[in-house]
Amino acid sequence: MRVIGVLDLSGGLAVHAQGGARAHYSPVRSLAGLKIKPGDANAIARWYLETLGLQEMYIADLDALRDRPPQRALTRTLSSLGATVWLDAAIASVDSARDAVNDGVTRVVVGLETLPSFAVAREICDAVGTGNIVFSLDLRHGEPVVPRGAPYRGQTVEQLAAEAAEAGASAVIVLDLARVGMRRGVDVDLLRRIRAAVPNMELVVAGGVRGLSDLAAAAAAGCDAALVATALYDGRILARDIANAGRAG
Repeated sequence: MRVIGVLDLSGGLAVHAQGGARAHYSPVRSLAGLKIKPGDANAIARWYLETLGLQEMYIADLDALRDRPPQRALTRTLSSLGATVWLDAAIASVDSARDAVNDGVTRVVVGLETLPSFAVAREICDAVGTGNIVFSLDLRHGEPVVPRGAPYRGQTVEQLAAEAAEAGASAVIVLDLARVGMRRGVDVDLLRRIRAAVPNMELVVAGGVRGLSDLAAAAAAGCDAALVATALYDGRILARDIANAGRAG
């Protein structure tokens, strides 16, 4: 089980995501008790890499997700630090996916909440490379977050994950926005259902990870990795825990 450190970026600052209420997130101010300049994304990224030993970072560009200009300069800076960078920035076209790759991003995230159709997802996979494309199954309280008028509206979570696999995505993130930063734990039953629906995709859990027990539960449900922020900021998952989780597979 790999741990991927999360950076939620808003207006150039790293903010602490809680419950999906993006307009109300506040800047991150401490890392496991260590005070930092509020919202210093570069400091957090370096802490992930140098102190915790993480090799992957997930960036959520909340400006882009709220129909504002993407924070490309900051993404480029963070991508230059040496980690494998995943980016969720309302990527819903071949051009925006290519922009992400040009900014140093390795794993381009195509999120359900901004995806016009799975035909578009297939175009992105064909243009950028299937191994680089990740599908984010965006949920709120277990229900899909779907754009108005999307042709896949009404499909089950299993059907949505299977559509993403057929389009060419190499991984699926199961992201429940209502669980993010709320210390509610992970939905093990849902993870098992998604794993059964897409047995050959990389499976990543996001939202609700409280500590080691949730990492273990997610791994037992078939997850390959977990997106984590709050449990790292609070010091409930430490560098030795991350190393042990990685050795456990």
